[in-house]
Amino acid sequence: MLKKLQKKQISLIAGAGLCAFLAGAIVSAPEIGKNFGNLFKSGKSQPELLTEATKAKSSVLPLVIQSPQERTAKLQAIAKGSPSTDRNRARYLLASDLIDSKDAKTALSYLEGLENEYSQLAPYVILRQAQAHEMLGEDGKASDLRQRVIKDYPTHPATPKALYLVSTREYQDKAITQFPSHPLTWEIIKKRLSENPDQPQLLLALAKHSFDQPGIVEFLDKLANNPSLKPEEWEILGTAYWENKEFGKAATAYSKSPRTARNLYRTGRGLQVGGQREQAASNYQALIKEFPEARETGTALIRMAEVAPNQKDALAYLEKVINKFPDKAGAALARKADILKSQNDAKGAEAARKLLIDKFGNTEEAAEYRWKVALDKAKAKDFKAAWQWAEPIATNNPNSILAPRASFWVGKWALQLGKQNEAKQAFEYTVSNFPYSYYSWRSAELLSLNVGNFNNLRDLKPEIIELVRPVPTAGSETFKELYLLGQDRDAWLQWNTEFQNKMQPTINEQFTEGLMQLARGENLKGINTVSTLEDRDAPEDLEQYQTLKKQLIYWQARYPFPYIDLIEKWSAQHKVNPLLVTAIIRQESRFEKKAKSIAGATGLMQVMPPTAKFIAPLINQDIKNINLEEPSDNIMLGTWYLGHTHDQYKENSLLAIASYNAGPGNVSKWLKTLPKEDPDNFVENIPFDETKNYVRQVFGNYWNYLRLYNPEISQIVAQYSAQHPKLPHEGSADKPAATRKPTAAKPVEKTKQ
Repeated sequence: MLKKLQKKQISLIAGAGLCAFLAGAIVSAPEIGKNFGNLFKSGKSQPELLTEATKAKSSVLPLVIQSPQERTAKLQAIAKGSPSTDRNRARYLLASDLIDSKDAKTALSYLEGLENEYSQLAPYVILRQAQAHEMLGEDGKASDLRQRVIKDYPTHPATPKALYLVSTREYQDKAITQFPSHPLTWEIIKKRLSENPDQPQLLLALAKHSFDQPGIVEFLDKLANNPSLKPEEWEILGTAYWENKEFGKAATAYSKSPRTARNLYRTGRGLQVGGQREQAASNYQALIKEFPEARETGTALIRMAEVAPNQKDALAYLEKVINKFPDKAGAALARKADILKSQNDAKGAEAARKLLIDKFGNTEEAAEYRWKVALDKAKAKDFKAAWQWAEPIATNNPNSILAPRASFWVGKWALQLGKQNEAKQAFEYTVSNFPYSYYSWRSAELLSLNVGNFNNLRDLKPEIIELVRPVPTAGSETFKELYLLGQDRDAWLQWNTEFQNKMQPTINEQFTEGLMQLARGENLKGINTVSTLEDRDAPEDLEQYQTLKKQLIYWQARYPFPYIDLIEKWSAQHKVNPLLVTAIIRQESRFEKKAKSIAGATGLMQVMPPTAKFIAPLINQDIKNINLEEPSDNIMLGTWYLGHTHDQYKENSLLAIASYNAGPGNVSKWLKTLPKEDPDNFVENIPFDETKNYVRQVFGNYWNYLRLYNPEISQIVAQYSAQHPKLPHEGSADKPAATRKPTAAKPVEKTKQ
């Protein structure tokens, strides 16, 4: 059973008029998201800003993860205490729980006068009062209270909720004009469009502020039919299409947008994806000519090489990249080497690879080449040379997705050479420098740490600590307060109203957007929003991302813990490790309960309907009563099947997980043909890339949940990180190209398994 220590605070890891609005005439929008203290009339001093340190002092915020029934008595005791922020929080949370349970009268007793004490949420308190009065049939009082919010807090993000609920035409106009990014405003706009679709300014508002919502492409298509859009409005439409992966439509819209480097590149790329190579080349050429120094130009030159009519022209474009755009030179040199090899120019290809290693050695392409050579050497049993080729990947390319793998295999090859101390050093280096990786888990196991192994993972039941929500890295104090109190609907409304930079968010804004998506149960979208932060390679983003990446809150957002109670219940029932179940769910569906594959696999654990039909009678269930999109049913069947695969393979989790993905027939074949003495060699030799990656991802997920939520392992990882071990060095065999640390190119951060 997962042990939930809700009170215990622990440091888990170190470092842990509508046209006027659309033209930009409205000045209130930029004010949204600032501190609203000047609007509050209580005269009381403002509470201290929310940080992880101030959050830890609260006795209310840890109760948010509990059910209303579990927390009521504790909140009531706090609500009777001396005036404080926690007393205000307790009263508001109690009132919210009571309203949810339809006890409006008691809720009002907690809300009475609270707006004067709780300045951060004053308008929300009044709206809660209105909601309670409405539940009691007192519509007049409810309307008066909402009117009060509109009058007293005219620019507050809570106001559009009041405008929506009062719902006069005048107030709807005000919502559209002043609060176009508020989700309730979107509902007003959609209703008006259903009555009269020919309203381009309303369509444009949706394109700009709700482009990430389901069903938006229908509205974008209507907007695209309006030929009178201005260039800057076409750019909004192009970006909305681009974010929805409608690249051909995006290209058309961007072609009518202002001529910027980004717009020209995206026009070309959209055309290229659509197979229009000549038109794509024309746009890339325009970009190269008009914006010769832009970052996009380096990428455009590489794209030109892809669409060039012959290899001679392709090589000319690649040469321009190598000479002028060092951050893209690695990709250009790798492509150049491939072209020269296809032309049987072995010397030219080798020269290109040497330049790649010598001058652009910290690029991903250099790491890929080194790794290919290292694997070839290892296959030939030249473990010393393999070590020497792999070592610089981990030291010179620490941000490469291959770095953890190379670091780990340096240790394995050191073992092959009988160098126990060097192997230990390499495994310690892997745990210290790449704690997020599957190879860190494998290193920890080979260091004899208590992290489980392929043969005993099923029966382990790690202690898990659930933490209170993190303080978001962006947004107002009001938004943060709502989020930490678990008021997810209002927090979402508030955040969208404040978030005016959705098309080009900062790192902290994108992370906060991911937190909000996770809070709303949009788990797949939330994990992807947080995970793709590592793809942000603009110079202004790198430093901010590196800072965020060192914090525990970032990793816990990448590895969230939905459905923990159901996972605990069915894991215990079918005798499997709950963290392994969680790892599979994250890999299979990203916790999206309605996920469905092309093959028909459904739900959290991607159970196939025939498999469900096979399992149901074995666990005394009627298949007619099972819904694969219902989390409990899906986890019930998935955990049984996971236990079944473990039974088949004598509790070997490696084979069980491989079978979960590829089926028992393929695993049976591999057991006859692949090396069985060393599980790491077995994994690396799985012939299906999908299954090989699946195995590494699932066990990498398992490791991340273990290191992030288990106090013992978190402490161990922190200790290794603090020691800063060095990767062992092994001379120079075959004289591999320079191992010095180059400075020409800046790598893109990648933290995938």
